Amino acid sequence: MRIAEISTPELRQPPHDPQSPSHHQHNHLLSQIESKVRQTETHPPATPLPDSLPSDLRHFLTHLTQLAPFPTTNNSLKLHLWKLSYRLWNACVDLSNASFIRSPSSSSAPQNVAKLRHVAADMLSLVVEVVGVPSPVIKCASFYYKTGLVWHDLKLFDLASTCFERATDLISKLDIRKISDAGERRLLLDLNLARSSTAWEISDKNLAITLLNRSKNLLFGSPVHFKALANQFLAFARTILLKNEDNGSFNEALKFMNEALDLCEKGLSIVRTREETVEIKELKSKTLRFISAVHLQNGEFESVIKCVKVLRENGGESGDHHASLPVLAMKAWLGLGRHSEAEKELKGMVVNKGVPEGVWVSAVETYFQAAGNAGIETAKGVFLGLLGRCHLSARAALRVVHRVVGDGGIEGSRIRAKVAAELASDERVVALFAGEALAKERTAMHAVLWNCGSDNFRLKDYETSAEMFEKSMLYIPHDIENRVLRAKGYRVLCLCYLGLTQLDRAQEYVNEAEKLDPNIICAFLKFKICLQKNDHCGAINQIQTMITCLDFTPDFLSLSAHEAVASCALPVAAVALSNFLNFYTSGKPMPIAEVIVLRTLVTILSQDLGKEAEALKFLKKAQNRASEIGADCFFGKGEVGRREQNWFAVTAWNFGTKCGKEKNYELCAEFLRLVSGFYGVTVDGQVEENNVMICRSLILTVSSMIALENQKMTPLPEAEVKHAIELLERAGKILTSHSMGTQLTDDKVTTIEADLFFMYVLSAYDMHGRLNNLETQQHLVKSFAGTKACSPQYLLQIGLNASEGPRFNAEVAAFALSECLSSFLSTPSPDYQDIALIVRRLIAIASIYKGNTDDDAVLSMYKQAYRIMVGLKEGEYPTEEGKWLAMTAWNRAALPVRMGQIDVAKKWMNAGLELARKVIGMETYQACMEDYVTEFEKKFHTQIPVFPSSEPGKVSLEAILVSIDEFFNKNPFFVAGCTFIWLVVVPLTKKYLSKCKFIAAIDAFRKLRDDPNAQLLDIREKKTLASLGSPNLNFLNKDTVQLQFTADDEEGFEKKVLEKFPNPANTVLCLLDNFDGNSLKAAELLYQNGFKEAYAIRGGVRGKKGWLAIQDTLLPPSVHIKPKKKKKKVKLSQKLGENGAATQVEDKKEGSSSISTPVVESQTMNEELTESVPRTKVGFQSSSPYPNV
Repeated sequence: MRIAEISTPELRQPPHDPQSPSHHQHNHLLSQIESKVRQTETHPPATPLPDSLPSDLRHFLTHLTQLAPFPTTNNSLKLHLWKLSYRLWNACVDLSNASFIRSPSSSSAPQNVAKLRHVAADMLSLVVEVVGVPSPVIKCASFYYKTGLVWHDLKLFDLASTCFERATDLISKLDIRKISDAGERRLLLDLNLARSSTAWEISDKNLAITLLNRSKNLLFGSPVHFKALANQFLAFARTILLKNEDNGSFNEALKFMNEALDLCEKGLSIVRTREETVEIKELKSKTLRFISAVHLQNGEFESVIKCVKVLRENGGESGDHHASLPVLAMKAWLGLGRHSEAEKELKGMVVNKGVPEGVWVSAVETYFQAAGNAGIETAKGVFLGLLGRCHLSARAALRVVHRVVGDGGIEGSRIRAKVAAELASDERVVALFAGEALAKERTAMHAVLWNCGSDNFRLKDYETSAEMFEKSMLYIPHDIENRVLRAKGYRVLCLCYLGLTQLDRAQEYVNEAEKLDPNIICAFLKFKICLQKNDHCGAINQIQTMITCLDFTPDFLSLSAHEAVASCALPVAAVALSNFLNFYTSGKPMPIAEVIVLRTLVTILSQDLGKEAEALKFLKKAQNRASEIGADCFFGKGEVGRREQNWFAVTAWNFGTKCGKEKNYELCAEFLRLVSGFYGVTVDGQVEENNVMICRSLILTVSSMIALENQKMTPLPEAEVKHAIELLERAGKILTSHSMGTQLTDDKVTTIEADLFFMYVLSAYDMHGRLNNLETQQHLVKSFAGTKACSPQYLLQIGLNASEGPRFNAEVAAFALSECLSSFLSTPSPDYQDIALIVRRLIAIASIYKGNTDDDAVLSMYKQAYRIMVGLKEGEYPTEEGKWLAMTAWNRAALPVRMGQIDVAKKWMNAGLELARKVIGMETYQACMEDYVTEFEKKFHTQIPVFPSSEPGKVSLEAILVSIDEFFNKNPFFVAGCTFIWLVVVPLTKKYLSKCKFIAAIDAFRKLRDDPNAQLLDIREKKTLASLGSPNLNFLNKDTVQLQFTADDEEGFEKKVLEKFPNPANTVLCLLDNFDGNSLKAAELLYQNGFKEAYAIRGGVRGKKGWLAIQDTLLPPSVHIKPKKKKKKVKLSQKLGENGAATQVEDKKEGSSSISTPVVESQTMNEELTESVPRTKVGFQSSSPYPNV
C-alpha cells in the first residue's frame, strides 16, 4: 500500500473529482453568486439597490462557507471566488461614486452598498490562502478596513468595529518586520487609528487610548505616520473640548495635545522634504494654538502668552501669524490686567487682514467688557480704523454695526449704542446702502438701529434711544411707500422726548407724524403732552378728538384713564371713563367689564374732594345697570360677583358715613339707600350674609332723613314719612329674622344686635308718632323690652323721649321708665342718679296723665322711692332729689287739708315726713313737720270721737269742719305761719328753684336741644379748657361761650356775659364748670341780673354724673368732649386700610371716649386698577342712642 492511499482524518484528502457532488454544489453556488454580482454590476446608478440583493448574496455566501475549507488542489475555485469578490467590490465603488452626484431615494440605499462591501470582504476572507495572488492577506484586510470606514461614516459603529477586528485578526498572523511596502505599512497604522476612533465613538476610551499607544510601534520612522498619529491625538483632544464637561476634561485634552505636540517634534526630526516639514509645522502650530486656548479657558494667562510667543518666534520671519493669535494674546493680557498690552494687540488686529470681521468684533467687545469706561477713547480710535475696512460692502458694514450694538445687554449698552450711532450716521456708511438692490440690507440696518433704540427705551435711557431712532430714520427712503414707517419713527421719537420732558420737541415730532399718517395714536400722544403740561382742558378736548378718529377703539379711552391717573389728573380720568361707559349700551363686546369701569370711576371720584354728587350718580347707574341686565351679568358670577357687589355696597356706605360726618344728610340718605339696594341684589341666589348691613343701612337712612329735617327746620312730608316707615318695616323683618337665627353668645354680635334694635325702635317710634300710631308705638317698645338686646339705658332714653316733645305718649313713657327702673334696681350697684331721674319723671307722668283723681298711683311712686332710700348710706341717693320728694309729698297734703280729706292729708304728710328723715340737710324741716303732724293728729284724734256719725259707717262732715275750725282758733300763729309758707314762701321758692337750680347734664342737653333760646356757658379756667375742650353744639346751630368765672370779679363776669347775650330776658343759660364748683353761684348771679333762667349743670364736666360720665350712653357723639391733642399729618395710605379701606379711629383717655360711626372697609384704586375688592367688616361700638351726626 502506498502512503498516499493511507486514510487518516488529518492528512488524507480525497482526490479532486470533477464529478463529485461537492464539486457540483460549489459550482452551483458560484454560479448563483456570479449571477447576483452581475446583477449588481448592471444595476442602474439612479435606482436604489433592492434590499433582497445583499440578503441573497449573504445567504449564498453562508452556504458556501459551510463547504469550507476548500481543497488546496482546487485553486481555480479560489481564484474564481477571488475575482467575484473584486467584481462585487468594484460595482460597489461605482454605486458609491454615483451617490455623490444624486440624492438617494431612500435611507437604506447607502447601507445596502455597505452590506455588499461587507459580503465582498467576507468572500475574500474565504479564499485568503489562494495561490498566485500577491499579499492576499493584506488585500483582504484592506477590504475589511475600507468597509469598516463606510460603516463608521454611517454611524454603525458595531459593524465598523467588527470589520476592523477581522482585519486586525488577519494582519496579526503576519510578521510586521517583514513588511517593507509603504502602502502596507500605512494600512497597518490606519487600521489601528480607525479602530481607535471607533472605540472612542462607543465610549470605550481605554481601548482607544491603548490602540493609539500601540500605534506608536507602527510609525516605521515615517514623518507621514507621525503626522497621522498626532492628528488623531489632536482630534480626540478637540472632541473633549467640544463636550466642555469640567476642568478634569480640560486636563485630559491637554494631555492628548501634549502627545500630539511630542509626535510633531519627533516627526520634524526625521523629515526629508520641505513639504513634509511645512505640514508638520502647521500641525504643530495648530496644536500649540489649541493648547493656548485650553490654558486661556483654565485662566492660565501666563502660559497663553508663552505659547503665543513661541508661535510667533518659531521660524523667524516665517513664524505663525494666524488670526487667532492676537485674540488669544489680547484676552490673556486682559486676564492679567495689563490693558496697555491688550490695546496693542487690538490695534494690531485692525491692520491684520487675516482677522475675520466676526473675530475682530468679538475681540473688541471683550476689550469693552474688560476695560470698561477706561477703554472708551481706545474704542473710538479702533472703530475709526475699522470704518476704513467697511467700504467693501453694505453687508459687511451691517455685520459690524450689529456686532457693535450687541445683544441688548444692560452693561455697556450706552457706550456700544453711541459708537454704533457714530458708525451708522457716517456719510460713507450711509452711501453704502444707496440703491434699490440694497433694499434688504437697508431694512436690516434700520431694524438693528431700531431694536437698539427699543432696548434703551425699555431701560428708560430715553436720550440714547432717541439718538438711535433718529439714526434709524437715515435708512428709511423718502418715498410714498415708506411714509407710514417714517410716521411711526416720528411717533416713537415723540415718546422719547416725552420721557425727557422736552415737550416742545415731542410736539414737533407728533405734528410731523400727523402730517404723514393722521391716526388715533397721534391724538393719544397729543393727549399725553397735554397731561404733562397740566393742561386738563386740552387733554379733555383730545379725548373728544380721539373718539372722532376713524381707527378709534374704546381701548384708547381705558389707556387714557390710566395715563391720567398716573399724572394725577383725576378729572381727566373721570371724563375718559365716563365716555368709555357710553359704549356699553350698544351691546358690542368690550375689552373690560362694565363693572370694572364703574368701580374705577367711582374710586377716582372718591379721591377728589367735593365729588360726592358725581359719585352718587355713577353708583346709581351701577345699580340701574345691575337691574337692567341682571346681577350675574353685571357683577359676575360666583365669588367674583359677590366681591364686586360688596365693593359697591361698601363704597356707598363709606360715602354715606362721610357725608353724615360732614352733615350733608341729603347725600348721606341717598348713599345709604343705595347700600341696601346693592346688598339686596341676589348673586348666585345668596343674600343672607348681607342682611345685617341691609338692616343697618335702612335704619341709618331713616336717621339721615330725620337729621336732614332737623337741619333744614322743615318737617318731613307725609310721603317721606310713609317711605321711611316702609324702610323700617323691611329692616324690622330682617332684624327679627336675624335675631331668631343668631345665638347672641359673642359679645360683638350682641352689641351689633342691640344697637340695631335700639336705633330701629327709636326711629320707628318717631315715624309712627308723626302719624299718631300710638298703639304701634306701644307695641314697638314692648316688643323691644322683651328682647335680649334691650338694656336699661335704652329704655331710659325711650322713656325720656316719650315723655318730652310735642308727641307726648304717657303710656309708652310710663312703661319704658318703669321697666328701666326695675332693671336698674335689679343690678348689684344701681346708679341712683338715674333712678332718681326716673322716679321724678314717673311721678310727673302719673300726675299729668292721671291727674289728681288717682292719688294712690302717685303715692305708690313716693312709697317706692322711700323703699329705695331705705338702707342706703348717707348721700348715696341724690340729696336734692330726696329733698324734692320730701317737699312735694308734704305739699300734696295741703289740698286734702283744705278739702277736709284728713286721711289723704295724713298719708301725704306721713310720706313727706318719712322721706325727709332719709335726706341729709332737712333736719329743720323734719322738726317742723313732726310738730305739725303731732298737733294735727292730736287734734283730729281727740275731736273725731266727739262728733260721731249719726249713722254707723258714715263720716260726719259737720264734726270735721267744727274740729278744723277749733284747731285754727287754738293755734292762730301756727296757722298763720303755715299759710304764709304755703301762699308766699313755697310759691316764691318754687319759682326760684324752678328757674335757678342744679339740673342733670342730660336735662341740660335737652334744654339746649329743644329750646332755641337756651345757650351753653362754659365758666372753667383757660388752662382746663386747653386740655379738655367744650361740647360742640354745631349740629344745634349753637356755639358754646367760654367765660371764666371768679368770685373776686363778679361784676366783670356779669358785664362780659351781657356782651355775649344782649337779650337776657329771653335767654336761658346752662352753666358748665369743671365739677359743681362755682356754677350754681354764677347761675344765681345771672338770674338775679335779669336772665330768664340760669341752671348749673350738676357734676360739671368731670363729676360723677357730669357731661363726660353720661356722654357715651346718653349723648350724641357730636357733642362729646374729647381731649385735645396735637394734630398729626396723616398720609392717605394711613387713612386707608390694606385694600384702601376707610378705618375707624378711636381716641381714648380718662373720662372721655370717642364714638365713631359704623365703618366698612372699601377698596382703593392702585396704579394698575386691579379688579379685586375686600370683604365687608361691620364695626359699631357706640352705645349712644343717637345716630352719628
